[in-house]
Amino acid sequence: MTIEALKYPIGKFEKPTIISRNHLLKWIQDISSFPERLKNEVKLLTNEQLDTPYRPGGWRIRQVIHHCADSHMNSLTRLKLSLTEDQPIIKPYDEKRWAELSDAKDMPIEPSLKILEGIHERWTVLLHNLNENEYGRSFVHPENGQILRVDETIGLYAWHCNHHLAHITTLKKRSHWN
Repeated sequence: MTIEALKYPIGKFEKPTIISRNHLLKWIQDISSFPERLKNEVKLLTNEQLDTPYRPGGWRIRQVIHHCADSHMNSLTRLKLSLTEDQPIIKPYDEKRWAELSDAKDMPIEPSLKILEGIHERWTVLLHNLNENEYGRSFVHPENGQILRVDETIGLYAWHCNHHLAHITTLKKRSHWN
């Protein structure tokens, strides 16, 4: 496999020109089911397997799981800011540096699996109860000044879930861990 295929096993996120209700329902289902799908893929992995990078120069599986908890906490906060403030400027974070902190590098994965379960349960309830106006609300990402709408971030985070899950499943397949 090429390094690009290892980095993006499901490809890069491609936002549809028009985001339909069907897109949103599929994305919300992907977000809702992610904690269970993730747990099913990692529950039998050994510490040695959890400490295996998904690609050369990439994070270890343990870091990927902790990254998902960190990233999805931030995403839920950004969604809530978008719903309660007028086009807020969100606080970015350095995900690479966060992944190098001791809680991401060394801790067992169970706390992050619990975090994901709770965050995704709340996130899903919120997403299922948005109205058309709320899907169109937005926030500003200060790193590039980009304005991101709620509906597109739902797609982006559904992709994010599937993207990181594919890092794990493709490594398991390549390593014959199944």
